[in-house]
Amino acid sequence: MIDILFYVFAAVAIGGSVGVVASKSPVASLLFMVVTLASLAGVFVLLEAHFLAAVQVIVYAGAIMVLFLFVIMLLNLGHDYQKDLRWGLASLLSFAVVGLLAGLLSTRLGGSALGGGAGAEVIDAAIREQGAVGAIAQPLFTTYVVPFEITGILLLVAIVGALVLAKRHVE
Repeated sequence: MIDILFYVFAAVAIGGSVGVVASKSPVASLLFMVVTLASLAGVFVLLEAHFLAAVQVIVYAGAIMVLFLFVIMLLNLGHDYQKDLRWGLASLLSFAVVGLLAGLLSTRLGGSALGGGAGAEVIDAAIREQGAVGAIAQPLFTTYVVPFEITGILLLVAIVGALVLAKRHVE
């Protein structure tokens, strides 16, 4: 049952990411991105990484998507009253095909999609030693502190750039 749920979440994530790129409306792209991030949180739950799933939903699907929505509204890139979200048999069929291909590739390339292995043992040992939050926070604020800060600066630059562009259109 877990394998089937993994393939369903993977198919929804891939389909949602294609929808982000293929959608003509920025609001529809934003909604597809929320679907993609929620399905990734579902994969984290299946992997028993509940803290990462919560962070995925709260930080990315919640806060950053609201920020993107404000930027879209600020730049007046709203909906042009066309039907953008076309759900039909073709969309359902594409999700099924992507899930089937992901399952075939997973079984051909290395066994189970959720397999254990040495990495899982190292993570389990770190969680027993430091707890779930400590096992994530220790490498984030030691080994990966520079990429973490660069990501924050990149988001800040994107917000300032959007405000500068919007201010030009207002004046």
